Amino acid sequence: MNLARLDLNLVVALRALLEERNVTRAGQRVGLSQPAMSAALSRLRRHFDDDLLARTGSHYELTALGQVLLDRSTTAYDLLERLFSSQASFDPTEEKREFRLMASDYAVAVFGAELARTVHESAPGIRLRFTQTPPTVVDDTGLLLSAVDGLLMPHGIINDYPVTDLYEDRWVFLVDQDHPDVGDRLTRENLALLPWVTYQRTYDAPAVRQLGMLGIEPNVEVSADSFLALLLLVAGTRRIALVQERFARLLAPVTSVRVLQPPYEAVPLREALWWHPVHTHDAAHIWLRETAARVGARMASAPGGPADL
Repeated sequence: MNLARLDLNLVVALRALLEERNVTRAGQRVGLSQPAMSAALSRLRRHFDDDLLARTGSHYELTALGQVLLDRSTTAYDLLERLFSSQASFDPTEEKREFRLMASDYAVAVFGAELARTVHESAPGIRLRFTQTPPTVVDDTGLLLSAVDGLLMPHGIINDYPVTDLYEDRWVFLVDQDHPDVGDRLTRENLALLPWVTYQRTYDAPAVRQLGMLGIEPNVEVSADSFLALLLLVAGTRRIALVQERFARLLAPVTSVRVLQPPYEAVPLREALWWHPVHTHDAAHIWLRETAARVGARMASAPGGPADL
């Protein structure tokens, strides 16, 4: 395939057609007449050698290939939009722009809130949009990064993409305030015998791998797609959960849980901002990374950081 021979406007048409599944609505969405959008659909059908949209009764359904292309066309559109909106200079006091960051609820609560406060004070026209990190992040890292401005995630999960280090955190355990089997300290026997609440995504593997090396196999009773849910699922039960210390200290006061240190030397967590290489030399993105790094450095040096907890 020769990209130089392709009309990139077809990416816009393809996305609209696959999402709207209607030629007229797709044309209205991108500002094309019905005949012009029909012509674009014909060109796309010839290119892919597939109908893409197949009539079923009074409406259209996506073909199997059309279904495959649905997500890919959205990602391609977002990447092209970001590529051609790159800037040689950027004035945060004057610009209006939205930055999209993928992050867990932990990263939003602990770091995202601080970043948002800093951006609000120094760049009034800049908007931040946080979206939940999907479970496919390890397998589809490049695809996901191409559609956002960055990913907040610890080291040890993904590799081979540009990264800016932010701050360190430590792992702690949560137990109910009145847990009948746990005193002032947790023991390894507690970890082996008590039921667990775990974060269900696969990319918490570094902390889990360390437990495996110690011969501890968590007895998982409940899993959740949110770190906040772990606190709620521990309160009032015999369960335990492994969470980040900054997060635990932030939210423990509003739940009936205790924060306890691990009965082993837990490997620290190093939170970082990862991004797609297409953003590396973009002035706006450079500003975002530098701002994030300053916020991270301020968190690391402020009282209440892991060294002081």
